[in-house]
Amino acid sequence: MFDYHMHTAYSADCEAAPEEMVRAAIQTGLTEICITDHIDYEYPDKNFIFEFDQHAYRNTIEGLNDRYGSEIRVKRGVEVGIQPQVLSTCTTLIQEEAFDFIICSMHTVEKRDLHFGAIFEDRTIDEAVDAYYQELLRCVRKFDAFSVLGHVDLIKRYSKEVPSSNSHDCLKEIFSEIIPRGKGIEINTSGVRYGLPTAMPSTDILELYKACGGEILTIGSDAHRPTDVGFDIRESLKLASDMGFRFVATYDKRKPQFHSIDQLLR
Repeated sequence: MFDYHMHTAYSADCEAAPEEMVRAAIQTGLTEICITDHIDYEYPDKNFIFEFDQHAYRNTIEGLNDRYGSEIRVKRGVEVGIQPQVLSTCTTLIQEEAFDFIICSMHTVEKRDLHFGAIFEDRTIDEAVDAYYQELLRCVRKFDAFSVLGHVDLIKRYSKEVPSSNSHDCLKEIFSEIIPRGKGIEINTSGVRYGLPTAMPSTDILELYKACGGEILTIGSDAHRPTDVGFDIRESLKLASDMGFRFVATYDKRKPQFHSIDQLLR
């Protein structure tokens, strides 16, 4: 089993020591994890600085592999928060650092945060959702330095209403951009943990991704504390299998490695 989205104290919104997360993963029976701490340049809430010392991060993960390598593989990833004005900076980071895996996520829209609801001010829920997907589309057309899109429908987590539009037309455009370039999406199990009816994305978006020809899937808990490591990973593998996906991906030096879901579930 693999958990390909988790955070440690290198992320501004997490206090867990990296070693705690690795020990939790071992106790949960995982065989490989990817630590994907946040880089989110120009994040609008100045109380959170989502940047960290890359040299220290690299040394920490190398040390964890030295200590726990006989029990688990620990890959070095990053979750990059994209905005139109920071894409070149994000690209430079990826070119300079040898990450195994890069999640491309959008946590802000029009320089307004999702977390505290600024994106929903002075507009309807449908207008906010449309703005979210349109900006994501603009970004993925210009940004190529990533492995998968993270929690594609994250905006649902922060909305107090259910949008009337499913935004599938814009999502089709997004998928038509990333799939031919060998990019995938993740199943982010934290949706259930935060009270949504499903993981992120919802099953209709997973079905759309598959219908568009998408095959690359990773699964991650988005854990910010040890007790959440590995959350609903097996359940998400079952869901993916039921929907017709045959493989789940892990990454080494940004190259995907595919594992049979059926074999993992045996």
